Amino acid sequence: MRRRLLLPVIALPSAALILAACAATPPDAPTVLRQADQAMGGTNLKTLRFTASGSGTTFGQAYQPGLAWPKLTYSTLTRTLDYENGAMREDFARSRAEPTGGGATPLMGQGEAKATGFVRGDVAWNPAGTGAAPAPVALHQRVHDLWTSPHGVVKAALRHNATVSARTEGGQEVRAVSFTVPGRFAATALINRDGLVERVDSTVPHPVLGDTPVTTWYSDWRETGGVKFPMRIRQAQGGFEVFDLTVTEVQPNAPAEVAVPEAVRAAGERVTVEKVVDGVWFLAGGSHNSVAVEMADHLIVVESPLYDGRAAAVIAEARKLVPGKPVRTVINSHHHFDHAGGLRGAAAEGATLVTSAMAKPYFDAVFATPNRIAPDLLARSGRAPQVVGVAGKLVFADALRTVEVHEMQGSIHALGFLMVWLPRERLLIEADAWTPSPPNSPPPAVPNANNVNLVDNIERLKLPVDRILPLHSRIASMAELYAATGRKAP
Repeated sequence: MRRRLLLPVIALPSAALILAACAATPPDAPTVLRQADQAMGGTNLKTLRFTASGSGTTFGQAYQPGLAWPKLTYSTLTRTLDYENGAMREDFARSRAEPTGGGATPLMGQGEAKATGFVRGDVAWNPAGTGAAPAPVALHQRVHDLWTSPHGVVKAALRHNATVSARTEGGQEVRAVSFTVPGRFAATALINRDGLVERVDSTVPHPVLGDTPVTTWYSDWRETGGVKFPMRIRQAQGGFEVFDLTVTEVQPNAPAEVAVPEAVRAAGERVTVEKVVDGVWFLAGGSHNSVAVEMADHLIVVESPLYDGRAAAVIAEARKLVPGKPVRTVINSHHHFDHAGGLRGAAAEGATLVTSAMAKPYFDAVFATPNRIAPDLLARSGRAPQVVGVAGKLVFADALRTVEVHEMQGSIHALGFLMVWLPRERLLIEADAWTPSPPNSPPPAVPNANNVNLVDNIERLKLPVDRILPLHSRIASMAELYAATGRKAP
């Protein structure tokens, strides 16, 4: 008798179960991105211009180290985004919404600041009179702002090998699309079931903060000319809000002519040297100045501003002035990012950084965060910054000269605000408390509170100042400062 071969019974899945399993499998990143591009009307979108107004802050200009950025009111902000050419133009008008803190905005109640900035490819610049001035310190941020805009982030992700995962946010399922633009920024865009970008979490390199977290929220989407765009944009950077804007106008495929000026394309860091007295040199040539001071066996540099490129150029020029004497000390006037942006570069050269006692813990903390996306001089040096804090006064003295560092009192610009005094030479070095106007300019109708505060501090300390070496603008006399404040020199 033949035996029957008994085989295990295998239950085959129904067609419905197969379809359900397929539906649960997240699509690949290109599919998600193409669907989002189509949903937002971005398939044929080459440029986009939007105008907004609302509140903002001055990033990096906190009154006290570690506090929130000073509040601003934006009467208008317009960005023209050119996705086809990788370019952007930003125009804004803004005024202060609180009295303290820094930034190139008139003091509280004294009007608006209007400015324009550009980026195209790997070049950033600003208008300067009838010409243009390079703005390399703004490059990372402007590239980031272009390519983390709602349509920009989709187009950038399609070009940079994005990955996708499923996520639940606020009880809703979203697709998280992640990618990196090498040397510029990393981002994760959260795309909802309607194909709209709800949020972008990104990281951008920064000369003070290192790799810096940014979160941008997009909401209240509306359609204009076949393109969907959010009517509300909020953004936080470095732990604090930078924007809360209401969009008032959207123009898809608006004209966008952003051409790099030839003078900007060919420009590099330039450091000019002006001898003030024997052993003291004014290092200018850009928007921010530094001062080199010769000591018996080393050099002190006052201020290493902006970013690595400026720091390296200033220190190299200082070394040429006195061959064989190293730059051992770099004095920082205050914690605002434009004046502190070259401190990492100075530390990479082995210099000890001198700042206020208030700012020292802040710098100790932020310098511990590396720039991994775009490794900087400090990261490549392998050094750890050495930071010294000044509480009230610090004196450097040797057989050649004396250098005094004084903490200013009562400033509305910054707490922990330092100025440097050379007693034998009767020279004062200061930043932002006074930026001299062109020679023979009439005094302002209302004295600037920062100028008045500088005079108050000079008189409090009884410093017999002859000349002031400002870290913006030109060398000027003490008499000019008195004239600017409406006071008579003693």
